[in-house]
Amino acid sequence: MALRRQTAAISEIEARTTNDETCPFCGGVDRQRWGRTRTKVQRYRCKGCLKTYSGRTGSVIGRIHRPDLFMVVLQDMLGNSVPLSVRKLARRLGINKYTVWRWRMLVFSIIRSSSPMSFAGIIEADETYQRESRKGSREWVRHIADPKKTPPPPRPRWEDFTTKGLKMMRGLSRWQLPILTVADRGGSHLFQRLPDRRAATIQLAMAPLMPSDAVLCSNRGNGYEDLAAAHGLEHVVVGSKPGTRVASGCYHIQNVNSLHACYKRFIKPFCGPATKNLDGYIRWLEVRITGVQPAELVRAS
Repeated sequence: MALRRQTAAISEIEARTTNDETCPFCGGVDRQRWGRTRTKVQRYRCKGCLKTYSGRTGSVIGRIHRPDLFMVVLQDMLGNSVPLSVRKLARRLGINKYTVWRWRMLVFSIIRSSSPMSFAGIIEADETYQRESRKGSREWVRHIADPKKTPPPPRPRWEDFTTKGLKMMRGLSRWQLPILTVADRGGSHLFQRLPDRRAATIQLAMAPLMPSDAVLCSNRGNGYEDLAAAHGLEHVVVGSKPGTRVASGCYHIQNVNSLHACYKRFIKPFCGPATKNLDGYIRWLEVRITGVQPAELVRAS
């Protein structure tokens, strides 16, 4: 099993070198084989600058010592099954949990630069919300250590709601982060985290996505009516109650609602990811929906 994983990882890395035969240092095309690396990947030597390189040189996975295990983590992230937690995957592979975590953050850096999708025809838009999380933040530790120099954080901890008798937050609040979701009937979709719920913010995010001949379908949320009026778009407003969810037999936002349900199912096992990493989780969900293969990410890195 281990040999099969290593062979598959080496094949993907060497395929990356085959696709790009130029030297990553000088751009030369004249090269010769120059042994193999410690991980058994083919090494080349440029005849122009005399430097050696392999398929990982210059890529974000260039310094990974176990590319075979990295490919397993990547396949777990992009496969059809529910991704394992960091701890469970680390135990299965026999490595440290922080190694798996760093590899996931590395994958986030690869998929963060994905090209935006284009939309056309009937375009649906709505927002879903994710509660803010400050996992990994040291703000309370610093405040407790030196309360005179470090002010208390603006958001209470969850334990404070029971120990100090604070009122539990229900529904939308300033701690709920909006995530704009856009979809059209051709299958294009977009998740984009917004800094706030103001109408101007929604207009600014939606304006580059809307062609002049598109039909915008949304609820009565802020920003959509102003966006349609400013750009001369046809705007169809649908309701949330039975009998009002479909207009004229074809205008609805059910595709967006389906994406919201998909997002909730995906994000639930992570028990509220840290807000600083939320963009990476959103991109992770997008590549899972679009069916990007692990080999494609390796070659694109």
